[in-house]
Amino acid sequence: MTQQRDLMGGLAKGLKVIEAFTAEHPRLSIADAAAITGLDRATARRCLLTLAELGYADYDGKYFTVTPRVLRLGTGCLAAMPLPRLVQPWLDTLSEEVGQSTSVSILDESEIVYVARAAQRRVMSINLMPGSRLPAFCTSMGRILLAALAPEDARRQLEKADRAPRTENTVTDLDALMTILADVRTKGYAINDQEVEIGLRSIAVPLFTSRGRAIAALNLGLAAAEASVGDLVARYLPALQSTQAELRKILL
Repeated sequence: MTQQRDLMGGLAKGLKVIEAFTAEHPRLSIADAAAITGLDRATARRCLLTLAELGYADYDGKYFTVTPRVLRLGTGCLAAMPLPRLVQPWLDTLSEEVGQSTSVSILDESEIVYVARAAQRRVMSINLMPGSRLPAFCTSMGRILLAALAPEDARRQLEKADRAPRTENTVTDLDALMTILADVRTKGYAINDQEVEIGLRSIAVPLFTSRGRAIAALNLGLAAAEASVGDLVARYLPALQSTQAELRKILL
């Protein structure tokens, strides 16, 4: 076990401040950063000024915003991960075959993180790309990955997640979500019907290693006008499952 004396508290605090910048909070004042991270104002100020000094943030005298330089942190890590490189050719082939956008994501606590994507067209109002994050509880890939956990672990993740509804269709009740996850485990796939964004439907399956461990999720998303929920299963599930089977042969 790592000893506390071996840990760098300053680095940990700086990383918390970087994580405070999100799509919902693209600009942060010192008070904002302190409130989001739980750090005191003096510590948040030092972290933000350090980021600005190193070129990772801009400062206009009141608000801080991250600069493109911060992307080096994420893209470098993604490039070093074997999973995106392994799945990208399969995503490209699948996307061309079905004529729809496809993605692969992993679970990071209560969020999914996109690690690879093949976009045929833009189907969401936000521009998804590797490194993008969405809540796990209301996404097809998130539900696949939560369903792969032990039920008690999935419940724990859901309990601490911000389950604010994104549309009028979003299921937020904890027990209802646990019932959905149980159904996903049984069926082996998950469907999202306009719970993330009105006008968007998606279907996802897990990606397994050759030893049967679920390590990621594969999904296909499209405009709701193009396919009913039933159409998603009949028209697209076989292609997803075929890619799932092929990737299981190469994922360790």
